[in-house]
Amino acid sequence: MSNLEVAPAEVACSASQVAGIEVLHPREVPLGGPRAIQVLRTLPQRQRSLIGAWCFIDHYGPADMTMDVPPHPHTGLQTVSWLFSGEVEHHDSAGVHAMIRPGELNLMTAGAGICHSEVSVGPGAVLHGVQLWVALPDSDRDTGRDFAHYAPTPISLPGAVARVFLGELAGSRSPVDTFTPLLGAQLELDANAHLDLDVDPAFEHGVLCDVGAVHIGGTALAVADLGYQGPGSSTLRLRNVGDRPARVLLLGGVPFAEELVMWWNFVGRSHDEIVGYRQQWQDADERFGAVRGYSGSGTRLPAPPLPTTRLLPRPLPNREEAE
Repeated sequence: MSNLEVAPAEVACSASQVAGIEVLHPREVPLGGPRAIQVLRTLPQRQRSLIGAWCFIDHYGPADMTMDVPPHPHTGLQTVSWLFSGEVEHHDSAGVHAMIRPGELNLMTAGAGICHSEVSVGPGAVLHGVQLWVALPDSDRDTGRDFAHYAPTPISLPGAVARVFLGELAGSRSPVDTFTPLLGAQLELDANAHLDLDVDPAFEHGVLCDVGAVHIGGTALAVADLGYQGPGSSTLRLRNVGDRPARVLLLGGVPFAEELVMWWNFVGRSHDEIVGYRQQWQDADERFGAVRGYSGSGTRLPAPPLPTTRLLPRPLPNREEAE
């Protein structure tokens, strides 16, 4: 999905360290003007920009809504679409036409540049899902356009069912390659379930609560909250303290050690790069290609105006102390 904000803020991203469990509360963001889709955004935030290479999390629905996102660009990232209900049609400038369905991973690699469109299928469809972005490391951020689809097989855990769509968890491994070590999984917890997961201690982890009364490491999460556990622990403890089933997304990765600048739908490393990407999109440059097959009612999405100040990356942790 595009970031459809008409005045997107600069986001300068870096990793950070925290002891214990940190809870990131979402902010409501209207996307798309008068008929906006309301989403709840937990990443990026001022206090935390990244979890591993995961750099953007929007949670939306369940709601009767129409998604009609015209062709729009991306650079330097991968988009991960994950639905709980509904169906969305995807077209991109790599020539891919795909359907996004519940419980199935659709991962699009922008690399040096791509554009795509997304349109919900069926009138009055109940859409419910998340849109996630993964930052590409400097060594791979100019890679070619690509697309991967994977429908993970549900696996049974004590009091839970897991669908591992990226990385490895509880003996289940996704075949989809990533450019940095990552974990992505949907977990459905039975009522009053206690689940202790063996996790990679080199990873930091985030738990996004979709439905239910969930605790991570003894800390309560409200719906759409994101609970953060830093690296160093080999166990992640989840509890459904309610008498109804719960559902969460578990996201993880090795802390991302590169400075990023995110603005609108672009991930770059400097102000000048972002300015260049924007101008190339406005000029219909071949960097992004063209979408064929878009069936929505809009036109090619124009880029919003740039801010009047330079976009600056945030220093990496401990850099000031080292100097």
